[in-house]
Amino acid sequence: MTHKKTLVFGTSLNPDRYSNIAVNKLCLAGVDVSAFGLKEGVVSGIQIDVALEPYANIHTLTLYLNPKHQEAYYDFIISLNPVRVIFNPGTENPVFYDMLNEASIPYEVACTLVLLSTNQY
Repeated sequence: MTHKKTLVFGTSLNPDRYSNIAVNKLCLAGVDVSAFGLKEGVVSGIQIDVALEPYANIHTLTLYLNPKHQEAYYDFIISLNPVRVIFNPGTENPVFYDMLNEASIPYEVACTLVLLSTNQY
């Protein structure tokens, strides 16, 4: 699974948040993980970036930001040209779906944790 480099977008330091759990589970599954969030820190050995980085070769960008907070990142996410974007529960955003479709970037409305636990990631 290491070929699916994943950017967890909206990573929290709070171990009860799903973004934090996702980083942990992705690392346990052997996925190459990068993390972006609002607070600096480390989750499962992964440094959370608080500034947008020129991430390269992102296969999957998994979103953990509500639609209102996604707006500021539309162009950046599209510029990464990920193979897919996963909209986790609570992040569903039809406006962004249209933008991704226009950019020919596939997306899924799914739960990263469920995909991992059912070997569909």
